[in-house]
Amino acid sequence: MANSKIDDVVYSYATDLSALEEENRILKETVDSLREEITKLKNPPLMVCEIKDIIGKNAIVRIPNGSSFFVNISEDAKDLLPGDTVLTEQKNLNVIKKIPTHKTFDVEKFVIIDHPDIKWENVGGLTQEIEDIKEVIELPLKKPELFKKVGITPPKGILLHGPPGTGKTLLAKAVAASTKSTFIEIVGSELVQKFIGEGAKLVKEVFELAREKAPSIVFIDELDALAATRIDVGTSGEREVQRTFMQLLAEIDGFKSLDNVKIIGCTNRKDILDPAILRPGRLDRLIKVDIPDKTAQKQIFLIHTKKMKLDSDCDIEIIVNELKEFSGAEIHAVCTEAGYFAIRKNRTKVNHQDFIDAIKKVKQEELLKGLEYIKMFG
Repeated sequence: MANSKIDDVVYSYATDLSALEEENRILKETVDSLREEITKLKNPPLMVCEIKDIIGKNAIVRIPNGSSFFVNISEDAKDLLPGDTVLTEQKNLNVIKKIPTHKTFDVEKFVIIDHPDIKWENVGGLTQEIEDIKEVIELPLKKPELFKKVGITPPKGILLHGPPGTGKTLLAKAVAASTKSTFIEIVGSELVQKFIGEGAKLVKEVFELAREKAPSIVFIDELDALAATRIDVGTSGEREVQRTFMQLLAEIDGFKSLDNVKIIGCTNRKDILDPAILRPGRLDRLIKVDIPDKTAQKQIFLIHTKKMKLDSDCDIEIIVNELKEFSGAEIHAVCTEAGYFAIRKNRTKVNHQDFIDAIKKVKQEELLKGLEYIKMFG
């Protein structure tokens, strides 16, 4: 009996000892992990640089602000070539090791990537413009073999120009949808960056993204912000705009004739664009998207009212006659305002007077904008 009790006590002590040893092991691992983390935090950060040239056992590196330095190369950094991305010490900039080439920018933060679902029948009043854009953008993407058989190279891009609100962006999205292409939209002013050379790199990476996602359409809105006629101002800002613009020209010229990437430029100020961007071989085809005529206005009006509940007293011909000099965007605004007039009176159907009142309101807003512009700029 006594031996049994002793055995129980020994077993209990052994069990407790085993539990304590396991707990001690876990605590040691936790301490080691924390010590390793502290050591990492104490290590000085390394700088990401670019190799410009290799000279013997030394290299010329360019740091992010654009400055270049002649530095040493450590033994761990092997097979270096100009253009490689490397890690360097912050104090003496000695090259520590090579890292995989990275992109300077997260391009997707600067562009809008979309797969539009706009159909051609949703684009009203632009029959001739639709035919032109189909010939230049849609046909080469859908049937490239036709151009090979005929022996010609299709245009690399087009320029859509004309007053605001006439449907230029809508055309670009519709052709992207019809060709099932990735639609990459970017505003010209966003391509111009703060530091020297960064704008050009961003342009290069935008087109690399376009090639990765081909077939794709690069839509550059407000092109005049980047491609205005070059003048010798002499300021660093103007020179940087010109560097970015020259990189854009180089990217367009570098495309193969039957590449699955097309460029669509868009501007309200074609008159100030540099001739270099408009010459044959770049944005070959110039498509003017003007204020719609009466027939086109009626088509646009019918498209925007297709889902609206109209009262029986609506006379479409009279309403369209009141839409003189209205752009597609303004006609859309009229339909929206007419709907609001009906909602304010707790009605679900839009009547004739709602449209007349909406036209007057939009005209008044346009008049006020015009007066403000004259007061501001003369």
